Amino acid sequence: MNVITRTEPVEDARWQAVLSRDVASDGRFVYAVRTTGVYCRPTCPSRRGRRENVAFYDTSAAAEAAGYRPCRRCRPNEAAATVASRHVAAVARACRMMDEAEEMPDLAALAAAAGLSPFHFHRVFKAVTGITPRAYGAARRARRLREELAQADVSVTEAIYGAGFNSSSRFYAASNAMLGITPTAYRRGGEDAEIRFAIGQSSLGAVLVATSDKGVCAIALADDPEVLARDLQDRFPRASLVGDDPAFAALVARVVGLVDAPSLGLDLPLDLRGTAFQQRVWQALREVPPGSTVSYADLARRIGRPEAVRAVANACAANGLAIAVPCHRVVRRDGDLSGYRWGVERKRALLAREAKA
Repeated sequence: MNVITRTEPVEDARWQAVLSRDVASDGRFVYAVRTTGVYCRPTCPSRRGRRENVAFYDTSAAAEAAGYRPCRRCRPNEAAATVASRHVAAVARACRMMDEAEEMPDLAALAAAAGLSPFHFHRVFKAVTGITPRAYGAARRARRLREELAQADVSVTEAIYGAGFNSSSRFYAASNAMLGITPTAYRRGGEDAEIRFAIGQSSLGAVLVATSDKGVCAIALADDPEVLARDLQDRFPRASLVGDDPAFAALVARVVGLVDAPSLGLDLPLDLRGTAFQQRVWQALREVPPGSTVSYADLARRIGRPEAVRAVANACAANGLAIAVPCHRVVRRDGDLSGYRWGVERKRALLAREAKA
């Protein structure tokens, strides 16, 4: 009979998994604490025992055979799928609670409704959705605000309270981050908002650069400059579009330079407008170093949403800041370039230039 001896490096790796509450280790082993007589999952949110009092077992049955009882908090004797489905259900209840609430509930109230501690609920919510409860609530409130403002018979004040703000001062402190412009200007299709833009020429064709008072809000590439101008006008149908500004030429030159040398990056404030999920994907994109590529699946894992590959691909397609948010560095798992909002040949050229840098 072959006897398998557990080596110290394996136990050290398991202890590190316990310390980091590694989700990937769930179901691979359990750990038991001699002083309490309890065994847990690696991800258990309970206070950990001292290393010298901890033993590891491959299965729950082995831990119970050694005299340990299952933790009532992480329930290591239940199938991982059962615990995962319970977590998903708890998060779904919390999301419904935020969707239906007149005022956004705080973390303690959401955790209580889920039957979890605030700390554990925060971890579970982020693991399931990829974003924090606060980010979900902010995105939901922004969406509700846009829906309220879209109703012609609802005043701006009514829209503010209808979106869950309990005071106008709290709303106006966050309004620019939500809409990019004032709520009145948003309702009017960008009326009274000023968008400065210019179109230059690069080695990859025409380049449109546009800025709001928050930062660069659009970088687009095309063969036809008129197409770029029309797209910008469609996005802000009533905004004041200011073009041919000589002072703007320096910014356009920097962006054109970025097309020729994308590895340099663009050290300018960006006005990124999108959902909380899209913002998370775009931030992860900005962390991909020049000369490197990632797959959509890799990117989904980086934001903690390995199952959301299609949603990640859609977020990449919705990116409106070419090169500054480098979605050209995302390829399919087999290395194929896949699609690109501004043309696959431009994507190929950008990657080739980064590879030579």
